[in-house]
Amino acid sequence: MSQAPLAQSQVALRVAVFHDNFAQMGGAERVAEALHRCFSQADLLTTLSIPERLTPYLQSQKPRTTWMQWLPAKTRLFRHYFPLYPLAVEGVNLKAYDLIVTSCFGYAKGVRRRRKDSVHVCYCHNPMRWVWRTADYIARERMGWLKRTLLLTLLKPLKMWEMRAARQPNLFIANSKVVAQRLKDAFGVEAEVISPPVETARFHISEGPKDYYLVLSRLVPYKRIDLAVQACTKLNLPLYVIGDGPDRPRLEAMAGPSVKFLLRQSDEAVNEYMSGCKALLFPGEEDFGITPLEANATGRPVVAFHGGGATETIVDGFNGVFFDQPTIASICSAIERLESMHWEPEAIRAHAEKYDIAVFQRRILAALRKASPKLDSLPCPIPAVIVEGTGK
Repeated sequence: MSQAPLAQSQVALRVAVFHDNFAQMGGAERVAEALHRCFSQADLLTTLSIPERLTPYLQSQKPRTTWMQWLPAKTRLFRHYFPLYPLAVEGVNLKAYDLIVTSCFGYAKGVRRRRKDSVHVCYCHNPMRWVWRTADYIARERMGWLKRTLLLTLLKPLKMWEMRAARQPNLFIANSKVVAQRLKDAFGVEAEVISPPVETARFHISEGPKDYYLVLSRLVPYKRIDLAVQACTKLNLPLYVIGDGPDRPRLEAMAGPSVKFLLRQSDEAVNEYMSGCKALLFPGEEDFGITPLEANATGRPVVAFHGGGATETIVDGFNGVFFDQPTIASICSAIERLESMHWEPEAIRAHAEKYDIAVFQRRILAALRKASPKLDSLPCPIPAVIVEGTGK
């Protein structure tokens, strides 16, 4: 991210930003980066990190890790170590910090403050998907019976742990209304909703779209990239798929000649492909989904599944179109409808700017002001706050 740290005020705090793990670079990791950029000198902590997969900013911060950093083959097996994360998270010593901000898609909510006067604010991307939506997760991951039985056995104590862990934060912030409701259903907590940030300055509107559609995603089954691949194969429409993951061999096997897999690309290349596409295809149900708004920041519309966070950011007919069923026929119909419509790139970009990183940071800092007595004296919206690491 190119966003500079916010200007400093006259209040000093010791702040820690803790993210589940930095094993890949996705939406949750970009949010963790944006959270850390809210502060000038906050410490960045995590369970384990794979630096070569991260942005230059996150690499430069050298996140402090736990003993999980030394587990074998973590680049390949970090997901398989899921029973160990609670032990690592609960063992982190955060006694030195006045304010703890966690970025959590699974475990970070369980960190312990160690001090009664410290404050823990959890930005939650979702309750553990594999715990609370297990049947859906297993179906999409296409697990065999042995792996499924083992997983179900391990998830029972993990669910109990997460329910206890949810008592640790003083304040929950959810990334969407959908997730806020899930938090209430799972843990009985009320969460403020603050949408994830979009770095709109990173994107630009091109002179005109080229003749291809785009998918930008990790290639895992629950993302439902198969729907986009099969739809464009059926309609013989050019589709570029940017990203990689364990589902790539299966997707390549079903793809026709109009579909090209470009694997991982640099941010600069992604920006160019995004601004030049006819539309972004977003076929999965996400908790929020930053990528559609990034496409909107280039003035391009989105074809999205009508579910999850997309229902809060996509206005059908204005910055994209929905398809209602997770079927090839449904997404094909939506693509054909999109091609028959006229789009206003400047208006679409203006919509994305409502979610800009500067808006996100102001809202986060305002939420922290409400949560922490140490920030009560600051004006709202808060322009900035000085924070200090521990120097360790």
